[in-house]
Amino acid sequence: MTTSTTGADRIVLHALGTTALLAVTDPAALPTAGLVMRSELAAIDAACSRFRPDSEISRLHQRAGTAVPVGPLLAEALEVALRAAQQTDGLVDPTVGAAVRGLGYDRDFAELALDEPAPPAPAAPAPGWWRVRLEPVSRTVVLPRGVELDLGATAKALAADRIAGSAAFATGAGVLVSLGGDAAVAGPPPEGGWRMAIGDDHERALTEPDAVVTITGGGLASSSTTRRTWKRAGRQVHHIVDPRTGDAAPVHWRTVTVAAASCVDANTASTAAVVLGPDAPEWLAARNLPARLVAADGAVTTVAGFPEGR
Repeated sequence: MTTSTTGADRIVLHALGTTALLAVTDPAALPTAGLVMRSELAAIDAACSRFRPDSEISRLHQRAGTAVPVGPLLAEALEVALRAAQQTDGLVDPTVGAAVRGLGYDRDFAELALDEPAPPAPAAPAPGWWRVRLEPVSRTVVLPRGVELDLGATAKALAADRIAGSAAFATGAGVLVSLGGDAAVAGPPPEGGWRMAIGDDHERALTEPDAVVTITGGGLASSSTTRRTWKRAGRQVHHIVDPRTGDAAPVHWRTVTVAAASCVDANTASTAAVVLGPDAPEWLAARNLPARLVAADGAVTTVAGFPEGR
């Protein structure tokens, strides 16, 4: 389900369990761009939601152990997730589905019990992305029995990239799409670029930003350990899992924001940085990825030319 508010140059929806914002440089482009956004959001939800029993990925889980033909969108989302895993040496791994569920994140976040007395399931390392077999040409997937996928982060970023690119192509206008704070832009930017508010909470950042940066292309993504949190048996946990342990990543950074050539690339790097903890700045700098990292105590570290101030 989505709800929306519309202005002269923007639409705000609630979709994919988060806030989706679409902005355009030409108000006349908004109706067409809005149709593109709604269509893409519905398609990514139907393909990749692990909370819907009728989603394509749920049906894939039901047929684990056999070769399953999948649609083009799920094939693309799987390819993106597996590439993210390969590029990060498994720091971002789509086979963490069972681990995320074991922590209690087994339904839409709005329906989650935020203070559950039962302890989480014992943590175990993720099975490993390399066990998933995807044949891109035939769009056939073999998912080993017992392996559960969670495409949440990369699929959301992919949706932002797809919406921005498709809406800009359809309208000729500049387009910005933000899904839960993960943003993609395409087409001609407004004069001076798109001004992006950054904060631990993407909704609060719109009125009380911790920093503001300007982008003219590509993507900007933030991963946070403060936004989607809950308690299990008195222990605070969050949604970013370290695949090496199968447990919520230790909170060295409360928020990491990365700029990259696409929203997928930015999201992959920001998630990996949260998992890496203290080694993240060196890892990001080695890849020349501009980033802003906020430590648990509020101390800010910037790398690779990310603006230090507003």
